[in-house]
Amino acid sequence: MPTVPTQSLIDALREAVGRRNVITEPSRQEPYCRGFRFGQGSALAVLKPDCLVDLWRALRACVAHDVIVVMQAANTGLTGGSTPSGDDYDREVVVINTMKIDAIHVIDEGRQIVGLAGSTLFGLEQLLEPYGREPHSVIGSSCIGASIVGGICNNSGGALVQRGPAYTELSLYAQVGDDGALELVNELGIDLGEDPEEVLRALEAGDFPRESVRHPDKLASDNEYAQRVRDIDSAEPARYNADGRRLHDASGCAGKIAVFAVRLDTFPIPREKQVFYVGSNSAEVFGRIRRDVLATFRNLPISGEYIHRDCYDATKRYGKDTFVVIDKLGSGFIPKLFALRRFTDRIARKVPFMPEKFTDLFMQLLSKCWPNHLPRRMEEYRDRFEHHWVIEMADDGVDEARRYLTELFATEDGDFFECTPREGEQAMLHRFVSGTTIGRWHAVHRKRFGAIMTMDIAFPRNERDWFERLPPEIDELFEAKLYYGHLFCHVLHQNYIVKKGVDAKALKERLLATFDARGAQYPAEHNVGHEYTANETLRGFYRSLDPTNSFNAGVGRTSKRRNWA
Repeated sequence: MPTVPTQSLIDALREAVGRRNVITEPSRQEPYCRGFRFGQGSALAVLKPDCLVDLWRALRACVAHDVIVVMQAANTGLTGGSTPSGDDYDREVVVINTMKIDAIHVIDEGRQIVGLAGSTLFGLEQLLEPYGREPHSVIGSSCIGASIVGGICNNSGGALVQRGPAYTELSLYAQVGDDGALELVNELGIDLGEDPEEVLRALEAGDFPRESVRHPDKLASDNEYAQRVRDIDSAEPARYNADGRRLHDASGCAGKIAVFAVRLDTFPIPREKQVFYVGSNSAEVFGRIRRDVLATFRNLPISGEYIHRDCYDATKRYGKDTFVVIDKLGSGFIPKLFALRRFTDRIARKVPFMPEKFTDLFMQLLSKCWPNHLPRRMEEYRDRFEHHWVIEMADDGVDEARRYLTELFATEDGDFFECTPREGEQAMLHRFVSGTTIGRWHAVHRKRFGAIMTMDIAFPRNERDWFERLPPEIDELFEAKLYYGHLFCHVLHQNYIVKKGVDAKALKERLLATFDARGAQYPAEHNVGHEYTANETLRGFYRSLDPTNSFNAGVGRTSKRRNWA
């Protein structure tokens, strides 16, 4: 790795963001250089700027010293895309964490918002409630403190059937051009001035009059998704990260530019909601429900979350502590809990006699002391049915779903019940906690298990045989398989624990080949990070945004070298 004048750069960074906001000690850098579930690497420095102007000045210093910049918000991504990956870069790496820059500005009477670099979905949900509106994502990502900008940069899918991937064509960002110069680009549709620092000060303060807010012919959400998901006979998936239709500036950029702010639509909160808990022993019945609802219902569901019985059981056992924390303390506590866990694990790794994955083991032990946390009717359905589906309807869709399900299960295998508000919350929370299960299960039994593999798959909309049936020669290599996902969108999360001694890398290639044969796309909503290989569509998009490969080099297993060498 060619050296840079290290002290000169460190001094410049301290001048830009303040000495206390520059972290150079490797032990203190670890929470920012280790992925939420995947990947880690080293950095020359980690920066935590207090404001947009400091962020701009830090970027100027990094570009002047020819280092790689990794932009990071909440670091809750599942594929390692917001941290360095390994130590084989050709330049030094600087991580810039934006979570201190968390302001959100409401515009147009709450119909739109401008979220700054570190603003969170949880904060946005609270801010919009008095307006009777809600953000693109309202559970799942919001529960773990995910950032608004992170969702846009990764085209995060979200669970909501009517809204599709997080998307906007209105953003403000910095990029390095062909000539190596840093430029601030204002595509927010708000007149903020010309000088970069003047623009950023006005934006952060919300100092822009109503008449400066324009309404250009650009999207602030995916306004076509509701029609797209209804096209149940299409051979293309409804949504996936490499969809060229939804790659635009910040949207899908995967950190190849430095995003300062995004402008997004918000959505009315429904007058009435009802959660239906549906069970069946037939995957074909669930496939029929999906096609009937999308093709014939006047009202699309709010969401439809699938979980297989094996995943239900594993989540009940290994996700109990996360469920209880969110249920009793609220989702706002989760980021604090994750920060505490990271701190504790970092300390534990320094103590020779402390076990690896200490907090996982400790939390699992504590969870055994808590009584059963799931509703009685859900537990009865667990015993009766292999497949479980939590379907939420709103307003006129409630009666529509009630009539349909009553008529369907008069003759078909399965049953349903209408959840009380409390049961509905618990059913949804149990499904979303399932995303944490595979990591905990593997941590507790890591000595007798092989590797874990987490797949994020978008199947074609016309796929009828949606539930995975692996060939015996592949199936026998797994210790466990956990299936859950967004069934109406045909986006499934398929997580696997490999048997001890099995070559996980070779097995993954065989598994991906089965998805290819079915016309699937992957990843569906978690973006490529450093786990997946970006296809030509994504590679071309990344190079157009970052011709010198100065931001997040290597994402999608692309080149880590200057100018994409």
